[in-house]
Amino acid sequence: MSHVTEPQEWATQPLLERESEIRAIHRAVDELCGTSENGPTARRGGVLTFAGSGGIGKTTLLGEARRHAGERSCTVLFARGGEQEKQVPFHVMRQLIQPAFAAMTEDERRDVLGTWYSIVAPALGLTAAPEGPTAPDPQGVRDGLDWVVTHLTVRSAPVVLILDDAHWADAESLAWLTAFAARAEELAMLIMLACRPDEIPAGAGALRALMGRQGTRPHELAPLTTTAVARIVRDALGQSADDVFCRECWAITGGNPFEVVELAMKGRDRELKPHQDSIPELRDLASAVKGSGLIDRLEQLGPSIVRLAWAAAVLGTAVPTGIVGSVAALGDAQVADAINKLRSARILTVLTGLRRKEVVEFFHPLVATAVYRSIPPGVRVAMHGMAAQALVDDGQGAAAAARHLLEMHPDGDPWVVQQLRQAARESFSAGAPDAARRYLARALREPPDAEDRAEVLFELGSANLLHDPATTINQLRAALEEPKAEQGLREAITYRLAQALAHTGQLAAAAGLLQEEAKQASSSRTRLRMQAEQFKWNSVRVDEENSPARSRLLAQFAKRLTGRGLAERHILGLRAWDAAMRGEAATTALEYAEQALDGGMSWTDQDFGFEVPSVIAVTLMYCDQPGRAEDLFNTGIVEFEAKGWRGAHLSFVYTLLGYVRYRRGRLAEAEDFVRNGLQIADRVGQGIPAQWYAIGTLIETLLARGNTAEAQRVADTYKLGDGFPAAVVYPDPQAVWGKLLLAQGRIDEAMRHLTAAGRRLDLRGTRNPSWSPWQLDLALAQVTRAPEQARATATEAVARARVFGTSSAIGHALRVSAAATDPAQAAVLLQEAVGHLEQSPAACELAHALVDHGTALHTLGDPHRAAQQLYRGMETASACGADGLARRARSQLVSAGLRPRRLHTFEQDTLTVAESAAAGHAALGLDNTAIAAKTHSDPQAVSELLSAVFTKLGTDRLGLRRALGI
Repeated sequence: MSHVTEPQEWATQPLLERESEIRAIHRAVDELCGTSENGPTARRGGVLTFAGSGGIGKTTLLGEARRHAGERSCTVLFARGGEQEKQVPFHVMRQLIQPAFAAMTEDERRDVLGTWYSIVAPALGLTAAPEGPTAPDPQGVRDGLDWVVTHLTVRSAPVVLILDDAHWADAESLAWLTAFAARAEELAMLIMLACRPDEIPAGAGALRALMGRQGTRPHELAPLTTTAVARIVRDALGQSADDVFCRECWAITGGNPFEVVELAMKGRDRELKPHQDSIPELRDLASAVKGSGLIDRLEQLGPSIVRLAWAAAVLGTAVPTGIVGSVAALGDAQVADAINKLRSARILTVLTGLRRKEVVEFFHPLVATAVYRSIPPGVRVAMHGMAAQALVDDGQGAAAAARHLLEMHPDGDPWVVQQLRQAARESFSAGAPDAARRYLARALREPPDAEDRAEVLFELGSANLLHDPATTINQLRAALEEPKAEQGLREAITYRLAQALAHTGQLAAAAGLLQEEAKQASSSRTRLRMQAEQFKWNSVRVDEENSPARSRLLAQFAKRLTGRGLAERHILGLRAWDAAMRGEAATTALEYAEQALDGGMSWTDQDFGFEVPSVIAVTLMYCDQPGRAEDLFNTGIVEFEAKGWRGAHLSFVYTLLGYVRYRRGRLAEAEDFVRNGLQIADRVGQGIPAQWYAIGTLIETLLARGNTAEAQRVADTYKLGDGFPAAVVYPDPQAVWGKLLLAQGRIDEAMRHLTAAGRRLDLRGTRNPSWSPWQLDLALAQVTRAPEQARATATEAVARARVFGTSSAIGHALRVSAAATDPAQAAVLLQEAVGHLEQSPAACELAHALVDHGTALHTLGDPHRAAQQLYRGMETASACGADGLARRARSQLVSAGLRPRRLHTFEQDTLTVAESAAAGHAALGLDNTAIAAKTHSDPQAVSELLSAVFTKLGTDRLGLRRALGI
């Protein structure tokens, strides 16, 4: 693509009556450069906007801004929206960025862009879009563009970014610019925009908001007064021009600077006498400056010249003269002659493009618009077809030709379908799915050959999946009904349609589709894959009729599988997750998780999805191996970011990584990760599953930190209490809401919601108190209302925790059970709870148990042991970031007459020499007594050392060998 690097010839007239705008430009550039009337200051960027009708002088004003910025040694990034190019994705961004990379080799570009190369280079036109099924999402590309522009700004400061005719900017570039503009001030970048307010597209609300940023109005350019018009006229026609003649020029043009200059230039060409007697001739001349008069003047130049002007109008801005001549069907000599005559007529000019080629430009966008609209419709369509062919022949590719193919009438042309499909693939790979959808929808109307129709429908449905899943469903159903769809394509359509149904909440329909298609499949591997997908979507259905039966079937399937292929490993992963949810022995869940991971599993496989790797990681977390879970989630983040997937996928993983940190007791880190996940989810859309996951996890984390007020604010912001999603979400939203109510002392409401959540989860067979501790929270709520019932509830939760068998689950359940009994029995239960939790990585839960145990011991009159536990609990709580719990421990110490000592600080992830020695012995199978003998210590000291080891490494005793690399 060529981009103009020299100023327009028509933009050379002096600026009149624009003093305030020029002062604003100079002041903004001065602030950007860190200078003022009072001496050097800190550099300050910002946004400066100009608005006005066509021809009012916006481009001339921005030309002055470019000149002044250049004089101040600023780096200037310039682009102009084009009426014919507004549907070309990243057209504006390429103008802004390509000049900075024009002189670089491919290796230099890769070096500068680093890991962002594969994500942003296709969007910027620096390399061809890669072939393949995966593509960056639009947010990933915008994030990459943020990085590129930030890098350029830091490296080449001060930077002025100028966009003319912003109302014609493509949607992809505008989406980036309007979001990035908020950073202009902090980056010390000056952004200047000019547009016609009346022509801002209906869907470009962000541009309107940017034009009125922070409540300030754009600089609205007013028409010239009679005085300014008189000066222009006299400069062109002589100082003898009388006042009546000059006033008539003003009246005819309305003070529009472009029309005034054009009228004056035409008057000079005709040697018009600037007197009152010439006014009739002046009016005739004025009609030739614009509209039909301009076209009449063009037609008088001859048919070949008209054809060249038409071709230039069809092709758009900055097109090489050779391509324009090809579309106009003119030879080189005819092109040169036509350009000379059009230049003399102030219609066209020739400039030097970025690649040092001569390119054609209209003198003004108003002229280009008038010429384009004058082309007879049939001729215009034909010329768009010729333009598409010429661009493909020139090697510019299907994406460059696509906008012309959109203007053609459907004619069943296989070449058109082929080019549109290729353009869609390139746009999709460049992170512009909207453009891909336009091209594929047009290909479908061509229409394609019967044997290709199902594939086009599949491509269109896939492109619509994340943007408009409801439309995707209709398109994919139509694809599935096509009689000529081959078996492999039919299977791919089925998987994608099931995804679309699931994303729109139609989980039962997704499972039913897979069940029906599996019956028709001729391959056993296909049936197995469809069964895996069916298990996956049924596992998150709230309305599943017989969840236990599905679990039994899944268990039977898993017993027969060896993990030979990805479909088998996905079923094994789902079996691991199901076992954990239902509270089967953690060893069973871990066994299946290990089998599923043996052989690897991609997070970015679009056919299989990322759901199964996610639930395997969460299974490891529930099974007291959060360190391994973090490793898996970190792998997911790396894969997502490498592909440019920075939407809902990344939100899920950040949130779940935060959930792992929450379970480990690293609450400040957990809150940070979850807020990042929620921020991404908010950016993607409201009410999506990723948002529900983040909301619940954030509230749980805030409650653990003792920040109930902030937890309530989050719940209010997202209306958590108004209703709950119709899909399985963890932590369970209704249980989280009940826990929040309990923290606020709203006991009866908390009991109602926790009971309802428990009833719903029990019906599904979800009985693991580690997965959803609703039973434990309900027992705490029942303590003040129904103590006997509280004991029964807690006892059942302990029994379920012992079946699951992890130290964290048992310790948590015992701690809560202690709250429902008398102090003597409570002390016994809490001592056991501490013993279990010391063998787990659940540091925050251990802190709770220690504080509760110390409190119980103090009540029983054992101040020495109470002090030991309270001190340990306070230090552990503080290290976790559980501020509320630390305050409670400190208060208990004070009430016991003990002085809270200064908290110890320690490195959270580095084992001490003593911890390392104890961990090594434990990994070899020694129990605490044997380790104490080896290290000349006592079992309690060993228990405390290993507790720190499990917390730091994120594992329990079972996973210690792997964590230590033994």
